[in-house]
Amino acid sequence: MTPQNTAHTANADPASRATDPTASTEPVLSVRNLTVTFPSEAGSVHAVRGVDFDLMPGRTLAIVGESGSGKSVTSLAVMGLLPDYAKVEGSVVYAGTELIGKSDKEMSKIRGKDIAMIFQDPLSSLTPVFSIGDQLIEAIQTHRDVSKKEAEKEAVRLLELVGIPEADKRVKSFPHEFSGGMRQRVVIAIAMANNPRVIIADEPTTALDVTIQAQILEVLKVAQRETGAAVIMITHDMGVVAGTADDVLVMYAGRPVELGDVDTIFNNPKMPYTVGLLGSTPRVDKATDEPLTPIVGTPPQLIDVAAECPFADRCPVVKDECRTLEPELRALDDVPGHFASCLRSDEIKDGTIGGERMYPLPKISADTLGDTPYEQRPVTLEVKNLVKDFPLIKGAILKRRVGTVHAVKNVSFDVHQGECFAIVGESGSG
Repeated sequence: MTPQNTAHTANADPASRATDPTASTEPVLSVRNLTVTFPSEAGSVHAVRGVDFDLMPGRTLAIVGESGSGKSVTSLAVMGLLPDYAKVEGSVVYAGTELIGKSDKEMSKIRGKDIAMIFQDPLSSLTPVFSIGDQLIEAIQTHRDVSKKEAEKEAVRLLELVGIPEADKRVKSFPHEFSGGMRQRVVIAIAMANNPRVIIADEPTTALDVTIQAQILEVLKVAQRETGAAVIMITHDMGVVAGTADDVLVMYAGRPVELGDVDTIFNNPKMPYTVGLLGSTPRVDKATDEPLTPIVGTPPQLIDVAAECPFADRCPVVKDECRTLEPELRALDDVPGHFASCLRSDEIKDGTIGGERMYPLPKISADTLGDTPYEQRPVTLEVKNLVKDFPLIKGAILKRRVGTVHAVKNVSFDVHQGECFAIVGESGSG
C-alpha cells in the first residue's frame, strides 16, 4: 500500500493547521516507487528500491538508517545530482511537475531556487578561491534579477540571520578562514537564499561536536521558519531525529521499512529493525541503567537481492515465512499514517513481542573486568602535568614568534587495566 498524504496527519493539531497559512493537504514533494541502480563489475547494485513518501509543507521528514541504506542516494536522485550511469526510475513530483527525466539544464532552474540542499561536508561544498560573499551573491543572482549591490546587502542579511558575527566584515572572508560550524552556517545561508519550498539536509551535523550541532540545528529551524520550507533531514543520529523531525522514514537495504510520525516511531515501533536502531541509541527521555543493545551482523549486499525480508539474517524474531517473500510497506491499525514492512508487526508492542524484549542485553565477560576493585587494578597508562604549546609565527621570510598557543596545560590522569577512559569536550578543548 502506498503511504499517500499521511505525513501531515501525525503529530499535528487540526486547529493549528486550519490557521496556519503554510498548512496544506497537498504534498510539496511526492516520491513514488523511486528506484536507483548502479552498474558494477559484480552486477547491478540496487541502491534504492521502491521509495515512497509525501513531504508536506512546513514539516520535517527525517530519513534514517545505517550507512548504505540508500538515504543519500534518494536525496541525490530527487535533486538530479546522480551520475549519468545511474539508472533512475519511478516518479518525483515537485509542485505538480515531474522531475525524473529532466535534463541537467532544466534541473538547474529548480536546484537552489525551489529545492535547496545542505551537504554533509561544508568545506567541499564551498569553493575555496571565492569569498563567502561572492558565493552567496552568485546563489542569489543566479535565480533572481537583482543588482550586485542588492545581492551584497542580502548576503550580509543572510549571514546575520544564521548567526555569523560581524557579517558585514566576514562576508569578504574565504572558507578556510571559517571554522567548521561557521562554514555549515554559510551553507545553510546559501540554501535559504532564494526562499526554497524544499530544503534537503544530508547529514548536516555529523562532523560537528554536540554544542555546535545544537546551534546548527537551531539555525536550520530559523531557515525553515524564514522560508516556510518543508525539510528532509537525512541522518543516522536518532537524537537529532527526536529533536527536529515531525515524521520519520526508516530505510534498510534500499527500501522503506517503517513510516510514521516521530512520536509513534519512538514510542511504538513496529519493525524489528527500528526497534534495534532505538535500542542501540542512548535515550534521554527514558532513565535506564541497562547497556545499549547492538544489532548483530551487517546489511546485505544489494547486487543479487533475494526474495525474502532483507533483515531476516539479523532479525531476532525471524520466522520461516520471512524467507519466502519481501514484505510490502503496509498500513497498520494502531495510528493513522503508520506503515511497516514486517510480517510480525501486529505482534510487536512497545518494542517487545509477547512482553519479551527482542534484542538480548549484551553479556559482559567476567574475564574482561574481573572481580578486582578499580583502585586495586594495575595502572596501564599514567599521565602527569602534560603540557603542549604551539608557537605563533609571523612573517614569510623573516619569521618571528609573536605568541604561544597553550593547547594542553597541566593535564593529569591514569588509566587502569580493564578501564575505558573517555576524554570529552568541544572542538579545540585539547
